[in-house]
Amino acid sequence: AASYGSASEEKETANRGIIARYARYNDYHDTLGQALGQLTESVQSLAGEGTRSLWYVDTGPLLERDLGQRAGLGFIGKHTNLISRELGNWFFISEIITTAELEPDEPEQNHCGKCADCIDACPTGAITAPFQLDARRCISYLTIELKGSIPEEFRPMIGNRIYGCDDCLAACPWNRFAGEGRMMAEHHRLDLGQADLLELLALDGDGFRAKFRGTPMKRTKRRGVLRNVCVALGNVGDAAAIPALERACGDPEPLIAEHAEWALGQVQRRLGL
Repeated sequence: AASYGSASEEKETANRGIIARYARYNDYHDTLGQALGQLTESVQSLAGEGTRSLWYVDTGPLLERDLGQRAGLGFIGKHTNLISRELGNWFFISEIITTAELEPDEPEQNHCGKCADCIDACPTGAITAPFQLDARRCISYLTIELKGSIPEEFRPMIGNRIYGCDDCLAACPWNRFAGEGRMMAEHHRLDLGQADLLELLALDGDGFRAKFRGTPMKRTKRRGVLRNVCVALGNVGDAAAIPALERACGDPEPLIAEHAEWALGQVQRRLGL
C-alpha cells in the first residue's frame, strides 16, 4: 500500500476544476511498478530457484480490494473501497503473486460500525446501500471510464470536478490517520491542484499530451477530459467562459462540441442572456 493522503483538498473556485487526489500524481502504475519489479526480484532471489512470481498494479485479473482485505491491509468500507486503520482510504494497492511459501497474515475485520458518512456524502446517490455501488451514477465512472456522452441528469451534480470524485473517500473518519507516503511524495504534481478550466479548454492534441504526459489523466484522452471541462464550466456559470465555450462548440471532436453547447446554454440561462 502506498499512501497519497496529504494532497490538499480543493474547494470550488471560479473557473477552476477539481481533479481527484490520486490523479494529482505521476501515474501510479509506473511509480509502483518500478518498485514492485525490484521487490519481485528480491523475492525470487530469497526464495530460490524454481519460484515463480508475478506483480500487478491494477492491471491483472485480480480483485485487489478483496485480496487486500484477506491479506490484512484493511477492510472494505460501505463505499466499497479498502480502508486501512493506519492510512485511512487514501492509498494505492498492488501485489506480488508468488509460489514462495509465506506465513499468511490475518484478514482484517470491518470497522465501519454505524457510520454512514460516505453514503451521505455521495453527490449522485451512487452508494445505493452499504457496500453497494451503482457505478452508472458514480462521478468517477462518468468522468473517467464513460467514453460517450454524460447523461444530462448527472451533469449539474458533477459541479467543477473534471476527473474523478473524492467525496465518499474524504468523508471517511479513518482518514484522521492518513498521511502522504514517501514513495508518492516526490511524484506529486502541484500544477494539477487548481486546474484552470479555460486554459484546459484551449488545449489542442499536442498541448493535451504535453500537459498530462505521465499522469493517469492521459488515458481519458483529450475528448474525455475536455468533455468534463465543458460540464464544469457550465456548472460554474461564469460569463468569462462564454467565448471559450463558443469556440468549443465548433471543436472537430463531436463529444466536446456537444457538451460545450450544453454548457453554453447553462451559462446563458444563469445570466439571463
